Amino acid sequence: MHVIFLQDVPNQAHAGEIKQVADGYARNYLLPKAFAQVATPEIMKRVHKIKSAGDAQRLRETEAMEELAQMLDGTEIELIARVTPTGRYYGAISNTRVAESLTEAIDRSIDRRIVEVIEPIREPGEYDITLRLSADITATIRVLAGVEE
Repeated sequence: MHVIFLQDVPNQAHAGEIKQVADGYARNYLLPKAFAQVATPEIMKRVHKIKSAGDAQRLRETEAMEELAQMLDGTEIELIARVTPTGRYYGAISNTRVAESLTEAIDRSIDRRIVEVIEPIREPGEYDITLRLSADITATIRVLAGVEE
Protein backbone atom coordinates (compact mmCIF):
# COMPACT_ATOMS: atom_id res chain seq x y z
CA MET A 1 0.00 0.00 0.00
CA HIS A 2 1.31 3.47 -0.88
CA VAL A 3 1.01 5.94 1.99
CA ILE A 4 2.08 9.51 2.57
CA PHE A 5 3.54 10.14 6.00
CA LEU A 6 1.94 13.02 7.89
CA GLN A 7 4.50 12.92 10.73
CA ASP A 8 8.03 11.70 11.19
CA VAL A 9 8.10 8.02 12.08
CA PRO A 10 11.50 7.04 13.51
CA ASN A 11 13.46 4.57 11.38
CA GLN A 12 10.71 4.63 8.75
CA ALA A 13 10.12 7.99 7.02
CA HIS A 14 9.88 11.75 7.39
CA ALA A 15 6.70 13.79 7.04
CA GLY A 16 5.72 14.26 3.40
CA GLU A 17 7.45 11.13 2.11
CA ILE A 18 5.51 8.65 0.02
CA LYS A 19 6.42 5.03 0.63
CA GLN A 20 5.21 1.55 -0.11
CA VAL A 21 4.52 -0.23 3.20
CA ALA A 22 2.93 -3.52 4.15
CA ASP A 23 -0.86 -3.43 4.17
CA GLY A 24 -1.09 -4.66 7.77
CA TYR A 25 1.44 -2.11 9.00
CA ALA A 26 -0.55 0.68 7.35
CA ARG A 27 -3.99 -0.53 8.47
CA ASN A 28 -3.05 -1.49 12.03
CA TYR A 29 -0.47 1.13 12.98
CA LEU A 30 0.07 4.07 10.63
CA LEU A 31 -3.52 4.92 9.71
CA PRO A 32 -5.16 4.54 13.18
CA LYS A 33 -2.47 6.66 14.84
CA ALA A 34 -2.70 9.31 12.07
CA PHE A 35 0.98 8.93 11.18
CA ALA A 36 0.08 8.44 7.51
CA GLN A 37 -2.75 8.47 4.99
CA VAL A 38 -3.35 6.40 1.90
CA ALA A 39 -1.74 8.15 -1.07
CA THR A 40 -4.77 9.31 -3.06
CA PRO A 41 -4.73 12.01 -5.78
CA GLU A 42 -6.31 14.53 -3.36
CA ILE A 43 -3.66 13.91 -0.73
CA MET A 44 -0.90 14.08 -3.34
CA LYS A 45 -1.85 17.71 -3.99
CA ARG A 46 -1.01 18.50 -0.36
CA VAL A 47 2.43 16.83 -0.35
CA HIS A 48 4.31 20.14 -0.44
CA LYS A 49 2.44 21.54 2.59
CA ILE A 50 2.91 18.34 4.57
CA LYS A 51 6.62 18.21 3.73
CA SER A 52 7.22 21.86 4.70
CA ALA A 53 5.33 21.43 7.98
CA GLY A 54 7.41 18.33 8.77
CA ASP A 55 10.64 20.17 7.97
CA ALA A 56 9.67 23.04 10.27
CA GLN A 57 8.79 20.62 13.08
CA ARG A 58 12.11 18.76 12.65
CA LEU A 59 14.00 22.07 12.78
CA ARG A 60 12.27 23.08 16.04
CA GLU A 61 12.96 19.66 17.59
CA THR A 62 16.61 19.75 16.51
CA GLU A 63 17.12 23.18 18.07
CA ALA A 64 15.49 22.01 21.32
CA MET A 65 17.61 18.85 21.40
CA GLU A 66 20.83 20.81 20.74
CA GLU A 67 19.98 23.13 23.62
CA LEU A 68 19.29 20.14 25.89
CA ALA A 69 22.54 18.46 24.78
CA GLN A 70 24.56 21.55 25.71
CA MET A 71 22.86 21.66 29.09
CA LEU A 72 23.45 17.95 29.76
CA ASP A 73 26.98 17.60 28.38
CA GLY A 74 29.41 17.04 31.25
CA THR A 75 26.70 16.77 33.92
CA GLU A 76 27.60 14.55 36.87
CA ILE A 77 25.05 12.60 38.87
CA GLU A 78 25.65 10.42 41.89
CA LEU A 79 23.79 7.16 42.43
CA ILE A 80 24.09 5.17 45.63
CA ALA A 81 23.09 1.56 46.16
CA ARG A 82 23.74 -1.29 48.59
CA VAL A 83 26.58 -3.68 47.84
CA THR A 84 27.12 -7.35 48.57
CA PRO A 85 30.12 -8.57 50.58
CA THR A 86 31.88 -9.21 47.25
CA GLY A 87 31.59 -5.53 46.28
CA ARG A 88 28.87 -5.81 43.63
CA TYR A 89 25.46 -4.15 43.84
CA TYR A 90 22.49 -6.22 45.01
CA GLY A 91 20.58 -4.93 42.02
CA ALA A 92 21.97 -3.17 39.01
CA ILE A 93 21.76 0.52 38.18
CA SER A 94 19.82 0.61 34.92
CA ASN A 95 18.98 3.28 32.37
CA THR A 96 15.67 3.90 34.16
CA ARG A 97 17.40 4.84 37.40
CA VAL A 98 19.90 7.05 35.55
CA ALA A 99 17.04 8.84 33.74
CA GLU A 100 15.12 9.40 37.00
CA SER A 101 18.17 10.82 38.74
CA LEU A 102 18.98 13.04 35.77
CA THR A 103 15.39 14.30 35.68
CA GLU A 104 15.68 15.33 39.34
CA ALA A 105 19.07 16.96 38.76
CA ILE A 106 18.07 19.21 35.84
CA ASP A 107 14.31 19.63 36.44
CA ARG A 108 13.43 18.45 32.92
CA SER A 109 11.90 15.15 31.98
CA ILE A 110 14.40 12.67 30.56
CA ASP A 111 13.06 9.55 28.86
CA ARG A 112 14.80 6.33 29.86
CA ARG A 113 15.01 5.25 26.21
CA ILE A 114 17.57 7.95 25.34
CA VAL A 115 19.98 6.73 28.04
CA GLU A 116 22.38 4.28 26.42
CA VAL A 117 23.65 2.03 29.19
CA ILE A 118 25.34 -0.83 27.34
CA GLU A 119 25.25 -3.06 30.41
CA PRO A 120 23.63 -2.22 33.73
CA ILE A 121 26.07 -0.81 36.28
CA ARG A 122 26.85 -3.59 38.76
CA GLU A 123 29.87 -2.22 40.65
CA PRO A 124 30.74 1.13 42.26
CA GLY A 125 32.84 3.47 40.17
CA GLU A 126 32.72 6.25 37.58
CA TYR A 127 30.97 5.66 34.28
CA ASP A 128 30.54 7.82 31.18
CA ILE A 129 27.06 7.36 29.72
CA THR A 130 25.85 8.56 26.34
CA LEU A 131 22.42 10.10 25.85
CA ARG A 132 21.10 9.81 22.29
CA LEU A 133 18.73 12.77 22.00
CA SER A 134 18.12 12.31 18.29
CA ALA A 135 19.68 10.49 15.38
CA ASP A 136 22.70 12.80 15.27
CA ILE A 137 22.66 14.65 18.61
CA THR A 138 24.28 13.06 21.66
CA ALA A 139 25.44 14.19 25.08
CA THR A 140 27.73 12.49 27.58
CA ILE A 141 27.16 12.50 31.32
CA ARG A 142 29.25 11.07 34.15
CA VAL A 143 27.64 8.72 36.67
CA LEU A 144 29.36 8.36 40.03
CA ALA A 145 28.13 5.04 41.42
CA GLY A 146 28.66 4.94 45.16
CA VAL A 147 28.12 2.65 48.12
CA GLU A 148 25.22 3.02 50.54
CA GLU A 149 26.40 3.05 54.11
